[in-house]
Amino acid sequence: MLDSNILDQVRSIFANLDAQYTIVSSCSPERSETSEMTSFLNDFASTSSHIATNHLSASGDTLEFSILKDNEPTGIKFRGIPNGHEFTSLLLAILNADGKGKNLPDEMICRRINALDGEIKLQTYVSLTCTNCPDIVQALNIMAITNPRISHEMIDGALFQAEADAMKIQAVPTVYANGKMLHVGRGSLGELLEKLESQVGTVVSDNSETDCHNYDVIVVGGGPAGASAAIYSARKGLKVAIVAENIGGQVKETVAIENLISVPHTTGAQLANSLHAHISDYPIDVFENRRIESAILKDSQKIINVVGGEMFVAPAVIIATGAGWRKLGVEGETEYIGRGVAFCPHCDGPLYAGKHVAVIGGGNSGIEAAIDLAGICKKVTVLEFADTLRADQVLQEKARSLSNVEIFTSAQTTQVLGNGEKVIGLEVKDRVTEQTRRIDLDGVFVQIGLSANSTPFASELETTQIGEIIIDAHCRTSVPGVYAAGDVSSVPYKQIIVAMGEGAKAALSAFDDRVRGLI
Repeated sequence: MLDSNILDQVRSIFANLDAQYTIVSSCSPERSETSEMTSFLNDFASTSSHIATNHLSASGDTLEFSILKDNEPTGIKFRGIPNGHEFTSLLLAILNADGKGKNLPDEMICRRINALDGEIKLQTYVSLTCTNCPDIVQALNIMAITNPRISHEMIDGALFQAEADAMKIQAVPTVYANGKMLHVGRGSLGELLEKLESQVGTVVSDNSETDCHNYDVIVVGGGPAGASAAIYSARKGLKVAIVAENIGGQVKETVAIENLISVPHTTGAQLANSLHAHISDYPIDVFENRRIESAILKDSQKIINVVGGEMFVAPAVIIATGAGWRKLGVEGETEYIGRGVAFCPHCDGPLYAGKHVAVIGGGNSGIEAAIDLAGICKKVTVLEFADTLRADQVLQEKARSLSNVEIFTSAQTTQVLGNGEKVIGLEVKDRVTEQTRRIDLDGVFVQIGLSANSTPFASELETTQIGEIIIDAHCRTSVPGVYAAGDVSSVPYKQIIVAMGEGAKAALSAFDDRVRGLI
């Protein structure tokens, strides 16, 4: 079933496995996919003498397999055939269980995972076409490997449609912890860990102390600006740390990138991997899966506090935390996220095949989403707050040429309507006539741009009305020794190539200030 070239690549990846692994499948002969799964797993196991299969017959609609390490459970289960984007999740499940893989968390994150209280059963409903689902699956698999009291199963919603419908799942990935919804949509190991700490609690050791890390330069954020700033700082011979939720940042959510000069075409995932590889060429300490809790910036030694009890100290801080999806901020939006309110048309669009959806936002991202959704949805309604669309003309022309796309400008969404289980419509006000009407529909995709991730620093630094950190031409902020670069700053044009340049500029400014004795 698996292509011979893929099998050869997997053999190379598994060449240095140490432990013995058994893939135990349980499949019902009544399921049409049983033969496919058996063939898939046999092909996969053939790539290493350290991997064996054990196929068991089951009843009902069972279609699953678990992974054992040296005949002991790893806590990892796949309900479905992990093809597509989830194939990497299966590869990493074996590698991570063997103590290998660049995605393994550091000691501090492992301590936090092991401190989670009680037995935890995690379930993630996915789509094999979802580009965000593997990040969630891989992160939760790591938790299962790290903490023997945690188990995790990936569930292919397409193969267990009745179950997904019964759970009222309208977005992927959707994560449940002990039967209670934990998370919906894109996320990182750090974000999931923090949510679990809040939901199930932690057992903290009596002798726990705050970990303090001292550096010459701390770069907060791991996107293009942060990576550039760290590399330029390291090239000056400085002791540098990156503190970030992940390497790649917002870039990882971009499907296609065609305006990074000298690179005609790449993807967000590929660029994130390239950033990681370039960073690893230098003695840069990377602390991923960290969320900034607070910052003290006005003293000569700046202090960055992160969730989990760590402290990072340096005379120079470069803030490159980027931006996140902006929400509508209207009644019903938060309540129905994952139940009809979505932000990623690539991941969640297939869940609305043959249905009526709205796209809120008439910029490039909104019109691109409308065009993509038009190919699978019965009807797409675009709602733009301004009196004209802001998208490129070529995109507007394409959208207007589609018979199942309707576009309304001067349209203000005032409420997301639901029936307690899912979205059933929107309340929209015409900003010209002031008349309000209801639009009955099945889903809403919010595409109204990004907002700067500056909240932890807002009380210490000057910001614009929309939260961007104000910088001068040298990326200096209102506080000496603190610099900002990329989408979190007031620099115009939020582009990858601009962010990279701004990161380099911030690093050079910090070094120049250091040489001149200003910090």
